[in-house]
Amino acid sequence: MYEHARKVGAGLLGDSNVYLSPTTMAAEDFSFYSQKMAGTFFFIGMKNETMKSDKPLHSPHFIVDEEVLPIGAAFHAAVAITYLDSHIV
Repeated sequence: MYEHARKVGAGLLGDSNVYLSPTTMAAEDFSFYSQKMAGTFFFIGMKNETMKSDKPLHSPHFIVDEEVLPIGAAFHAAVAITYLDSHIV
């Protein structure tokens, strides 16, 4: 699933805009879902130095750059649609 999402991201945004995130240990219930079906995590970058949106997710100073939301929505939809197109007979 990672390779599928990476290819879709590269197709939509270009290879130079797709980065492999370092592996981290986290407590996450999502692992139970991925025991039953393919899954992966991906993040939509939104660092905007003008808005100072470079604070971590759980910081009280976190600011969402809403300009990236359509890109994230399009990426999520493209990952799902292209996966289903190639796995549904």
